[in-house]
Amino acid sequence: MNAAELVALCVLAVGSALVLAELPWFRHRALAERLRPYRVGSAPRHDTPSGGWLEGMQQVLVPVATELGARLGRLLGVDTDLATRLARAGDPTDPGSFRLRQAAGAGAGLAVATLLIVWRGPSWPMATALLVGAPVLGALAVEQRLSAAVDERQRRRRAELPVVVEQLGLLLGAGYSLTSALARLSTRGSGAIAADLRIVTQRVRHGVTESHALEEWARVTGLDAVRRLVAVLALHSEAGDLAALVAEEARAERAAAHRDLLEVIERRAQLVWVPVTVATLVPGLIFLAVPFYSAMSKVTGGG
Repeated sequence: MNAAELVALCVLAVGSALVLAELPWFRHRALAERLRPYRVGSAPRHDTPSGGWLEGMQQVLVPVATELGARLGRLLGVDTDLATRLARAGDPTDPGSFRLRQAAGAGAGLAVATLLIVWRGPSWPMATALLVGAPVLGALAVEQRLSAAVDERQRRRRAELPVVVEQLGLLLGAGYSLTSALARLSTRGSGAIAADLRIVTQRVRHGVTESHALEEWARVTGLDAVRRLVAVLALHSEAGDLAALVAEEARAERAAAHRDLLEVIERRAQLVWVPVTVATLVPGLIFLAVPFYSAMSKVTGGG
């Protein structure tokens, strides 16, 4: 396939998308998409006018990109749905926009591979590997950035949670209700946990019960420490002294954080010995090899 055929194929794909965008089935927005801008924690969405070609192309490309991205994620062993992963990363992007970004990365990889093929003219196996591998690498780069953002956000949550639980216990002990204590922590803090608590308080203000909003938070974060805290806070209507229970949970979280820190320190201390061992082992082997070679030469009758 030469460059002219590739250009014609791209033009045909874009033209087909524009034609399909005029069909009512593709122009129709699902109810979930129409309600998404009003969801708590979602970013404001600026749509193009109804029937515009850009919106039509998005309506055509989003389902395809979503399906291909989901299959790629399953091949990589990603079981968590994309919306939950975006929420864990603190990314306000909706899943459709993220899949379009991923498709754009795959398209950029395909364009680079096409330019390399036209410029260098490699063999058919190499050209096929470039045309298949470059788009996959482009899509995986976007997926890897999301995974890195999720890991960093989860690390920040684990680091901030003991302090937040201690502050929550102090506020409850000072006479604050659970809702007012969560609201105060969400407005006075600036970390990952404070951002999560802002969503929890917004959900409560919209009519959701405290227990249900906290359960949603635990489900989104997926952290065992948050689940334990939510299980303790769920007793606010039954326990007589919730502040004492939260204080006990704070001590447990602080102890768990201390154990994790000791584990990290021990792991890094072990890593320090790797270059030291290599630095002493190589000269030692050299010094042992010289007399060993001399003794073997005498045994075998060599000079």
